[in-house]
Amino acid sequence: MEQRIGTSSQPLDAGVNPAHIPGLTAPDKAAEPEDAVEPEEAAPVEDAVPEEAPAEEAEEAEETEAADGPVFEAADRRARIVADAKGVRLSLDDEKCEFRWDEIGAIETESPRFGKRFTVTVHTPDRRWYPIEIEAKSKSQHKEWDSQLDDVLDAYFEEDAD
Repeated sequence: MEQRIGTSSQPLDAGVNPAHIPGLTAPDKAAEPEDAVEPEEAAPVEDAVPEEAPAEEAEEAEETEAADGPVFEAADRRARIVADAKGVRLSLDDEKCEFRWDEIGAIETESPRFGKRFTVTVHTPDRRWYPIEIEAKSKSQHKEWDSQLDDVLDAYFEEDAD
């Protein structure tokens, strides 16, 4: 068995530099080729044009288009579900997924006997399911959400008659 002689402590850089990763070293300046091109400096932040405005306008246009028929929307501080003419959109924190109506096999809702969490599960034809839990302000809101979701499903969801 081989043993090291000496200290096993990390160099001072590990305690001072938050980007330090043990075992990795910085590239050697001498190893860079002489004809390496220096990157150009980035434009100042003041000159940058925000690209959020067109994205916000597109989202508003989509919402007005989808507002023609019934719309179901439920959200809490972390989760959100929207069902409209385009399909069903689920989001939890920064994660989002979208299903067109032809990609959905079934939608299931569940309301627990105790508690305020309302669960909506989207089932796809390939036997996958995507549940999302939304916390209602009160238990009575579950019946309202169930009714609104039923209206949307009646309007847009078509089951194939096999």
